[in-house]
Amino acid sequence: MKFAVIGGTGLIGSQVVKNLNAAGHQAVPHSQSTGIDVISGQGLDEAVAGADVVINLTNSPTFDEASPAFFQTSMDNLLAAAQKAGVGHFVILSIVGTDQVPELDYYRAKLLQEDILAAGPIRYSIVRATQFMEFIDPVLSWTADGDTVRLPATPIQPIASKDVAGAVAEVAAGDPLNGIRNIAGPEIFTLDELGRITLSHTGDKRTIITDPTAGMFAVVKGDVLTDKDAHLAPTRYADWLS
Repeated sequence: MKFAVIGGTGLIGSQVVKNLNAAGHQAVPHSQSTGIDVISGQGLDEAVAGADVVINLTNSPTFDEASPAFFQTSMDNLLAAAQKAGVGHFVILSIVGTDQVPELDYYRAKLLQEDILAAGPIRYSIVRATQFMEFIDPVLSWTADGDTVRLPATPIQPIASKDVAGAVAEVAAGDPLNGIRNIAGPEIFTLDELGRITLSHTGDKRTIITDPTAGMFAVVKGDVLTDKDAHLAPTRYADWLS
């Protein structure tokens, strides 16, 4: 099969392309660096021409109130191009719990993206993942202040990007779900605990202070960032750190 991987040069996209090509498919990466623009629509018709499956892994450049407009416009343009090309399957990557945190602009934006796809003209699959292990360092930087880092005790079930890419490739190569597949890492931590594990492994001497008001995930209640019913990926956090 031929796959057009939009956002195919990023962290997840590059691995999805590699996995699909290794499995004998033809996966072509597309991004701004290859001349497409999902907002203006530039190059999209050419990118999806002849594709059996479109995988959209593009992301909003911001996580604020501007993000819904990005997903609205990009999905409208991509779905129009894919429908014109006769694409039979459209896949996106979303977030576990995105429908449960209306306080976060970005989560509302991702839910909008899901809704646009589900209401669209093409059979589809949505892969929802928990937070990437690769994003823990940026999370630590958001609330760092000198020798301390403040983090809430929000439950989190981190997943390695390679496992996310593997799941996206598997779903994309299969029959359309016309629904959602949830994927997660094999372990649940609290975010402050995960911060302590990470700093200890790297020899970072900063202190983690548990602060229920700190950072973006402070507004997330309960187990929104985890999913006990998800397909569990194999990579444990300690192994990923190593």
